[in-house]
Amino acid sequence: MSGEVAKAVAAIEDHDVGYETTPMGTIIEAENAEALFEAAADAHAAVDADRVETFLKIDDKRAVEQAAGEKVEAVADELGHEPRRDAEE
Repeated sequence: MSGEVAKAVAAIEDHDVGYETTPMGTIIEAENAEALFEAAADAHAAVDADRVETFLKIDDKRAVEQAAGEKVEAVADELGHEPRRDAEE
């Protein structure tokens, strides 16, 4: 699937959005819903397969401006270290 995921990510890169690909999906950050939907639609269309599933979970904070990375930093601050450990450790 990595080749198809790469096609989807390449399609996202054609848009003025931020993104991070993780082992379980790709997080997209956009200034507005329209930009997000356009990037997601192009990513979906870029996958060349008989069946394509695209899941969207939208966190639209309207009263506070906060990037996804800031959420992770807040957890790290509470823990006192990065919220990550490799399975091999």
